[in-house]
Amino acid sequence: MGGMTAQVVIAGAGPTGLMLACELRLAGVDVLVLERDAERADAESRAGGMHARTLEVLDQRGMVEPFLRAGRPLPGGHFSALPLDFRNLPTRHPHLLVLLQRHIERLLEEHATRLGVRLWRGAEVTGLRQSGSGVEVEVLGGGPQGNGRHGEAGQRWMSAEYLVGCDGGRSAVRRLAGIGFAGTSATLTAMLGDVELDAPPEHPLFQERREHGTISVLSFEPGWHRVMTTEFDQVAGRDEPVTLEGLRRACLKIAGTDYGMRSPRWLSRFGDAARQAVEYRSGRVLLAGDAAHVHFPAGGQGLNLGVQDAVNLGWKLALVVHGHAPDSLLDSYHAERHPVGARVLENTRAQTALSRVDGHTTALRATLADLLSLDDVNARLSSMITALDVHYPMDGAHLDDRAHPSDGAHPGNGARARGGTLLGQRRHLMDGGHPVESAHLVESALPDADTLSEVGTLSGQEADSEDGGRSADGGHPLVGYRVPDVELEIDTGEVRVFELLHQARGVLLCLDGGAQEGPAAHLAGIASEWADRVDLVRARPSADVWQGPVVGAVRPPVALLVRPDGHIAWATGARPDLDGARAALTTWFGPARR
Repeated sequence: MGGMTAQVVIAGAGPTGLMLACELRLAGVDVLVLERDAERADAESRAGGMHARTLEVLDQRGMVEPFLRAGRPLPGGHFSALPLDFRNLPTRHPHLLVLLQRHIERLLEEHATRLGVRLWRGAEVTGLRQSGSGVEVEVLGGGPQGNGRHGEAGQRWMSAEYLVGCDGGRSAVRRLAGIGFAGTSATLTAMLGDVELDAPPEHPLFQERREHGTISVLSFEPGWHRVMTTEFDQVAGRDEPVTLEGLRRACLKIAGTDYGMRSPRWLSRFGDAARQAVEYRSGRVLLAGDAAHVHFPAGGQGLNLGVQDAVNLGWKLALVVHGHAPDSLLDSYHAERHPVGARVLENTRAQTALSRVDGHTTALRATLADLLSLDDVNARLSSMITALDVHYPMDGAHLDDRAHPSDGAHPGNGARARGGTLLGQRRHLMDGGHPVESAHLVESALPDADTLSEVGTLSGQEADSEDGGRSADGGHPLVGYRVPDVELEIDTGEVRVFELLHQARGVLLCLDGGAQEGPAAHLAGIASEWADRVDLVRARPSADVWQGPVVGAVRPPVALLVRPDGHIAWATGARPDLDGARAALTTWFGPARR
């Protein structure tokens, strides 16, 4: 293979590809992003929001503020249009941030440009060849001219150490790599239109279930609305044209009005097919985002799932490219993220089933709505939708575990949630003898964002053991979960945990307050062997209790190893487990430097 075009080539400049490029470039990897479209789609925005865990991973990199300024926070979300209250989730971002995908992509691209990411637009991946030392990628069009913004004619081959397909549900990379895409076919037809309305519904976030389907009318920005219809038990042909008249007919059939729709900005049609790549890695080719999983857009999880794929993969790939960690570390990407993706596919299937308009489903929805008045039920579903409850096994044994849905592996990944409250309301109406459920999403059931209390305060009862409680496998209960973003006191002042992750390095955090005989004194020698990849930080916690969405209130560990993605890989109590620390450092950051 000839000289390298880039260490890593990414196909696709959507949110997943751009976030992955930022992660890799931050770690010093030479990365090239290839985007098939010659221009960024400013009129098209498939996704419309960011959940708490996605905001947290942006916060971990010090890049969340532009997104918060551009978006609008709502204090809850929904599960199949049944309101969820996010306000009591243990996070600094207990809300859904309403922000259209085109703005998300613009902000990510601006950040990627500042980091020095190369982006070629008008560049389509048409072929690939793998070898033991790299991958060759055939590209049609694209090039560095015009700052990489416009494609040029011709085909070329370029080489890289790794190729990552972030090129959407019809991924060319997935097809060329021969990776299967297993799942279930569509059972319904949904239409979406960003249109102007002369007679919109009174409420800005409106959804109704009626005899012939469901309809949503959402006000994202002044001057236009997003209208979405769903008709069950009918699947449109792929080649059937998508027109304003078709959307109008669906609205009239379901709602009895077209709300005076006109001037479409963007029209789309989709179904509820739910499919997932059989493997997220095939040699030197990896998949992330919609290239790895597609599902019905229920609960607004898709974009968030892809961005979190990128944050899980980026630091691992950087360690391998730089020669710090063995290639087998990349197997943990599939082992950790495939179950998370499978769980999203399962919960979106459940949400589409709950959206059906027959009497039995209406009764089931009423039962679930009653259950959601219980704090634990609301917290469990809220933690799942926001991905705050994601847990990864940290013993290293899963690195070679390629569990797939067909193997009978449970998609829940052991995730649980508890805590929280629900203030949701529902109305059951009768319309011509047919049951109608009207759910004014989120804002009708919850107070305005201005009334939200400040988040980040930790509460609860202290655990009895000196190690802060034990998980089922004998470790600290927080191991495997994302680290709480608590305030710490260090020699130079106060710092949040997430601020320690801004450079996407590992953090060995010792909470002994700098005691002469504390754990840091024992761990300093070990930490020095990984100093090129992991920072040793000595601090004093400002709170005696840490709060997690699953584990509840626990005493913080005395020392912990935090991975660059924010998940806790190892933790110990007053007696430092030096062998455990060394094993965790080796597992997740490669052998100690010589």
